Amino acid sequence: MPIHILPPEVANKIAAGEVVERPASVVKELIENAIDAGASEIRVEAREGGRRLIRVQDDGCGIPAAEVELAFARHATSKLHTAEDLARIATLGFRGEALASIAAVSRLTMLTRAAEEPTGTLLRLEAGQVVTREPRGMPPGTTVTVEHLFFNVPARLKFLRAAATEAGHIHQIVTRYALAYPERRFSLVSDGRLTFQSTGSGKRYDVLVKVYGLEVAKQMLEIGGSRVSGSAALAAQPASLQPLNLEPIVSGYVGVPSLHRANRQQITFYVNRRWIRDTSLAYAVVQAYHTLLPAGRFPVALLFLELDPAAVDVNVHPTKAEVRFSDERAVFQAVQREVRRVLVDQAPVPTMAMPPSAWPSPEWVRRQTLVEAGERTARQLAIELHRPGETPARPPGAEPSPLPMLRLVGQLGATYIIAEGPEGMYLIDQHAAHERILYEKLMAEKATASVSSQGLLEPLPLELTPLQAALVEEYLELLRGVGFQIEPFGGETYLVRGVPALLAVGDPRQALVEIIEGLSQDEELLAQEREEELVRLICKQAAIKAGQTLSVQEMQELVRQLERTASPRTCPHGRPTMIHLSAEQLAREFGRT
Repeated sequence: MPIHILPPEVANKIAAGEVVERPASVVKELIENAIDAGASEIRVEAREGGRRLIRVQDDGCGIPAAEVELAFARHATSKLHTAEDLARIATLGFRGEALASIAAVSRLTMLTRAAEEPTGTLLRLEAGQVVTREPRGMPPGTTVTVEHLFFNVPARLKFLRAAATEAGHIHQIVTRYALAYPERRFSLVSDGRLTFQSTGSGKRYDVLVKVYGLEVAKQMLEIGGSRVSGSAALAAQPASLQPLNLEPIVSGYVGVPSLHRANRQQITFYVNRRWIRDTSLAYAVVQAYHTLLPAGRFPVALLFLELDPAAVDVNVHPTKAEVRFSDERAVFQAVQREVRRVLVDQAPVPTMAMPPSAWPSPEWVRRQTLVEAGERTARQLAIELHRPGETPARPPGAEPSPLPMLRLVGQLGATYIIAEGPEGMYLIDQHAAHERILYEKLMAEKATASVSSQGLLEPLPLELTPLQAALVEEYLELLRGVGFQIEPFGGETYLVRGVPALLAVGDPRQALVEIIEGLSQDEELLAQEREEELVRLICKQAAIKAGQTLSVQEMQELVRQLERTASPRTCPHGRPTMIHLSAEQLAREFGRT
């Protein structure tokens, strides 16, 4: 094919794909425009998760009538004038791509009026082309209505998630900006129901309570509380008036060590009140909690960094979710230092769990601990002991186990089981091995539609975030298929009446929340893959944990059941369940050969 220039409508759709990933992307761009316009009240409305309609209304400065159509031209912006301005960006928007990209893939209506003009302007566009323009009376401000998003890009439309899930993502965007701008009032109406509204009081803790809930907010420690208002005022100043911040100012909230989650999704960062993703800063927070959290758990943190705009490059990606710092090391150290300082100064004495890699101290392995371990029943550890002579059924069509018969020797570090086989020594990770056993058991039950469910004596109310509630609604039948008895109870609350028998011991609410968070991490899974991932997450919650002392009987039964699985050498997530040291290796290490 010869080289040629793409038609404008094709180029616009390609460019729109970089900025508008889903309905929440539209909400993000329109909210940023409203904030940059100086709005004190921003109202967001969505229907059918934003597919049918998105409306963002603000009381900002509005757009002069002569500039309304120009606002939809690509690279048209009022926030930059020269290339030098890119080195010190003080606004949320600046690329001049958002309105053009949104209009290219939707039917868009803008109603706007500048405060100094007597009337407003109504402009309608379809697929980026103006179809109607007329004067209209209205108060100062701007209302943008986006209908039938992706109507002309069916390939993108079919990849959108369920309406409830998309509505959850919109809720997440609105609450992020409400936390960043507590002095502005944000409202969100989803399918005719008011689901969120901030007070606009200027107190970030008020928004924190509304977003995270009172119980979580009570467990958050404030960082630099006396400087939050000052930082907010600093960000509101014109870039030319801001002093040079050589050292970033860190403020916000971090959870006490007893408040932790199964992944890093609850670690949130803002730079000059712009929400960002940064794995390096997330690692800095995790490092600040070193030795304070159980293994495999992550903190809850909401952190705001204020630094000179010239020290951060936000022109990295069209979505502006990634930034680069001129001195990454200084920012990393500032975050780590401030979080650690607050934890040391304010956090209550934590209840620490033994990390799986740590060896028990002499006083930890006390006689009483061993006695209690011997008295603990196998049912409490979710290991099903079988009567003498009874053999658990192997999965249909399973090949003979690749493992030899093993003889139990003992337990190491309350984490690994030592066993002897004909070919040498085996170190078995008790958590990974139990995950494999439970996974094959639950998958076999699913194959025969006979998943065991344990009813609860009293239903447990489960209060979720809107995004979590959306995921439960989307995967409700899937959850019921693996033994959860769960039903809506109004708003974002569900009643749990039963759980898979594997989860009968422990806190079913906490287990279900972590399973839901696990499902939200990878949205690209196919239906069957998601079902298998759900089973893996249940088994991870139900399996014996590292640090649990097992009785001899429990260890023997775990080893026997592992031998009978179809894939005993890895857990369902692909991690090895054991390490084999052959007799020859041992002989070489001891100089016998």
